[in-house]
Amino acid sequence: MFRTILRALPLRCQLCHHKLEHRRYPWCEPCHLSFPRVPRCLHCGLPSPSITESCGRCLSSPPEWDSLTCVGGYTFPYDKLLHRFKYQGHYWLSPALAALLAQEIEDPAAVILPVPMHWQRRVIRGFNHSSVLANALAKQLGVQCEPNVLKRHRATRQQQGLSRQSRLSNLREAFSMTGSLPERVALVDDVVTTGATIAEICRLLRSQGVKHIDIYCLCRTPSK
Repeated sequence: MFRTILRALPLRCQLCHHKLEHRRYPWCEPCHLSFPRVPRCLHCGLPSPSITESCGRCLSSPPEWDSLTCVGGYTFPYDKLLHRFKYQGHYWLSPALAALLAQEIEDPAAVILPVPMHWQRRVIRGFNHSSVLANALAKQLGVQCEPNVLKRHRATRQQQGLSRQSRLSNLREAFSMTGSLPERVALVDDVVTTGATIAEICRLLRSQGVKHIDIYCLCRTPSK
């Protein structure tokens, strides 16, 4: 399926617009080699002076999840590619974006769950980008994707611009879960900034018996 989609892609790099010499990705090799890479904490996923299991932030205030794997920060070119995928309906970017993320995951969870979207927002946007990304990632990793286990049954305000206390109140009891899950699962989202949304989901999962939670996201960036 991945190769079929790539064969239908335009023959120009989606970043510099130069002619593509291959169809591995919808961007050229020079652009691919220039993608920024920075060391990160393997627990919270935030930038760190060196790769570490748990940074000082995690030691003093551990996040609700056990590990976070990402491709990079929400900077060029990831921001440009994600904006096209998420807001301009470039669904065909999902296999290539998932391939970037899959390369960073050494020991994938057997079951991955997309962060759910309320039905009203899904109608407006036309699709749940986290579900599209999670399905593509599951195929890359050879694992199971369960898009219907988690539900967002309450519409909430956008998290951006809210205080920490407001973010927590905004998300309280916004999610529910049906069915059973193994002790280890992974949550998939496009961007993690404050982590408030996935932290609320993590608390729900742990209340239902999940012991180990990984986070797979394309971008992890500190809140401003």
